[in-house]
Amino acid sequence: MNSIPFSPFTEVVKQLDLWGEKGIPFVFLVDYSLEKAWAGSEEDGKKLGILIEFDAPGSLSEQVSFLRSPLSFESYAEKFKLVQAGLKRGDSFLLNLTAETPIETSLTLNEIYEKAEAVYKILVSDQFTSFSPETFVRIQGNEIASFPMKGTLEVTANSDARQLQNDPKEKAEHATIVDLIRNDLSKVAFPIRVEKYQYVERVKTNSGELWQMSSKITGKLVPELVGKYGSILLELLPAGSITGAPKKATMQLIKESEQYDRGFYTGIMGKFDGKSFNSGVMIRFIEKQTEGFVFKSGGGITVFSDVKKEYDELIQKVYLPF
Repeated sequence: MNSIPFSPFTEVVKQLDLWGEKGIPFVFLVDYSLEKAWAGSEEDGKKLGILIEFDAPGSLSEQVSFLRSPLSFESYAEKFKLVQAGLKRGDSFLLNLTAETPIETSLTLNEIYEKAEAVYKILVSDQFTSFSPETFVRIQGNEIASFPMKGTLEVTANSDARQLQNDPKEKAEHATIVDLIRNDLSKVAFPIRVEKYQYVERVKTNSGELWQMSSKITGKLVPELVGKYGSILLELLPAGSITGAPKKATMQLIKESEQYDRGFYTGIMGKFDGKSFNSGVMIRFIEKQTEGFVFKSGGGITVFSDVKKEYDELIQKVYLPF
């Protein structure tokens, strides 16, 4: 298997624009910082060990071992404290704080990818896999739609979707992200409208189910950007749902508080079939590191956030999707 010839995303943009305007199918991935990107045909991707699949049904799995060793509550609380200080200074209104959780499992990355049930899933052999429920943007002709996902609650006998929709902290967090994505889309489309607000779906995990809250925001691309998928993404990335608002200052606060390299985690994967474009945010992410597997996860923080609840949510999102 050949090593992947990654390039900065700014160098890949022109190729995506050209292929998009000519109706040539492609797949692509880009990391959180836009420093590493790759695009090519699905066949080229497979030769390099890049597999991308959408709306993938999972395969029933035998009992597998899965052990997570999250950072201590004290360590998380220190990061949370830094974020809260920035929020109170007004550097950010909402910040997506993430962390690495070492995990142990009897499965390989390839086996996790093969068994995963996910709206978006990707495998980069011997590097990482992601099984994401979150759409970034979909484009059909001159219609663009984004589906920001913000808000999570464990499904229990005593919980239902309305609890998530009515929680003051979750409502504020979701409204902030919807506002940010509306603003982002206005750079490439007009008019913009929120078609569905705060709808909730269930996501299966190896230890139960989660409620996840999303909204649907749509717009009509400005004529000069129709088919120019690289230029569109360059205006929109990184995804607002995994940074926070406002983006620039929030990303600086993320760097100071997280103190690790997100890499391809919270980057974007996608494909163009010659007519329609579809992309997902790489969350629910397992990476192979020198010491073993690491699961990267996180959640949105506001001034109203409770540190214990946010710590529990970070761990809750460390799971296998079957």
